[in-house]
Amino acid sequence: MRLLNLFKIATKAIVLNKTRTLLTMLGIIIGVASVIAMLAIGEGSKESIRTTISAMGSNMITIKAGADTRGGVRQAASAMESLTLKDYEAIKSQSTLLSYSTPMVNGSGQVISGSNNWPSTIYGVNPEYLSIKVIDLQSGSMFTETEVKTASKVALIGQTVVENIFPDGQEPVGQMIRFNNIPFKVIGVLEEKGENTFGQDQDDVIIAPYTTVQKRILAIDHLNQIIASAVNEEEAPNAVIEVSKILREQHKLTANEDDDFHVQSMEELISTFSSTSEMLTILLVAVASISLLIGGIGIMNIMYVSVKERTKEIGLRMAVGGKGSDILMQFLIEAILISITGGVLGVLLGLGSTVFIEKFLNWPTSVALYSIVISFAVCAVTGIFFGWYPARKASALDPITALRYE
Repeated sequence: MRLLNLFKIATKAIVLNKTRTLLTMLGIIIGVASVIAMLAIGEGSKESIRTTISAMGSNMITIKAGADTRGGVRQAASAMESLTLKDYEAIKSQSTLLSYSTPMVNGSGQVISGSNNWPSTIYGVNPEYLSIKVIDLQSGSMFTETEVKTASKVALIGQTVVENIFPDGQEPVGQMIRFNNIPFKVIGVLEEKGENTFGQDQDDVIIAPYTTVQKRILAIDHLNQIIASAVNEEEAPNAVIEVSKILREQHKLTANEDDDFHVQSMEELISTFSSTSEMLTILLVAVASISLLIGGIGIMNIMYVSVKERTKEIGLRMAVGGKGSDILMQFLIEAILISITGGVLGVLLGLGSTVFIEKFLNWPTSVALYSIVISFAVCAVTGIFFGWYPARKASALDPITALRYE
């Protein structure tokens, strides 16, 4: 029996039992669709994380105070005061792999304009901050180095602050506001950035000279952190090493002493969140793959039923010269056709599901070609694996016993 004839026989058997075949395919269809949708959600979340963090400054490097032990008590990093202006100046003068850098201090409080007020956060920085964070101005201008040195009471505000303290549409630039009762002149408005992946409102900010925030609001002489930008994304890991070396020398740490600071690049942050996302994706795909296993078991069951129902047909084919290998191929082709057809329908359902998830649930999705290829490969393997044993059993039937089967 030629392969084409075997294909025709298998196709005819499937068409004659449409309802049963469709029910058999359901496990495969749901399994494939689930795998594609889950992988699309995983890939979409990774891309979203990378895009969001990159929007904060893909080359950005953050230097924070590290945890330390004092009097046998482990101190939190936030309680440490190990970063100073001298550290910033050393990094600024000695580093060759940084394009921009700024000290940073920050505090929370109430911003007031007339009878309107809003709880917000003020960040004390220098003029290079906007270049590091990749922030544009909607109106006005950034403060100057001279205003930083003189601790001028000038500020830039984000869109959320504008909407809440200037609700009547008044032009903010040139207006006076108060933050914790300290007056500031608004000299600029930041371009809207919206929420990031972590749900943080990037527009609920006030930016002022770090000297002003240090002296007039926080009354401190240390820095909360230093942020910088590497010359390019490829040099970011080397910049982290360079900054760490400068700070160890600045803090006079010996080879046996741990760092009292922490330096992190955006690439590390992206890698950390991507790893978490990958683990969740693997878990979701593993759960979705159970449907494929169930679909495979369904194919095996239906093929067993098919062999039983067509035992006389098998005996007759063998009696007129059909070989066991022909019978094996006939039922194996039937199982593979069911599996692959279910796979095609599953892919279509999976692609439709990703569109629905993105448009109506607002979850980021990204369909990778490999997810479709893997799904088809799994379908073919499922058809062969679960169809082979019933087909092998059919091919091993004795022709006379099969003809006498009731």
